[in-house]
Amino acid sequence: MGTVTFVDETTSGDRGAAFGLDIAEERLTARELIRRRVFQEVAEFNARAEPHLFQGLVQPQDTERVLNGYALRTPRRIDPEVQAERALAAFAGNGFLVLVGDRQITDPDEEIELPLGVEVTFLKLVPLVGG
Repeated sequence: MGTVTFVDETTSGDRGAAFGLDIAEERLTARELIRRRVFQEVAEFNARAEPHLFQGLVQPQDTERVLNGYALRTPRRIDPEVQAERALAAFAGNGFLVLVGDRQITDPDEEIELPLGVEVTFLKLVPLVGG
């Protein structure tokens, strides 16, 4: 079992804190990697009792974007299956890029090698202003 390090970045240069996820397999598809990441962040969000911001890969349904995350309009649990589908749709629609090491992954069904200590970057694309 190895730990894969996930990092969120934006095209404007912001870099979030890295976090790790234990993954037993040495190879996974990009689709499965995205699903596992989303399931982990949703599980962590749902495990907390008090209301708080969701800081995940993609915006959950029925939320509003606020500084440092997404505010749920009503306190509730997030469905990990729905959130994973939203993330995969965002990946397919170029809402974010996936970089494994220095290599961009474009096909969700491509198998990715996950050597020990690999860093996976989710580069969120920020729309350009004025042009």
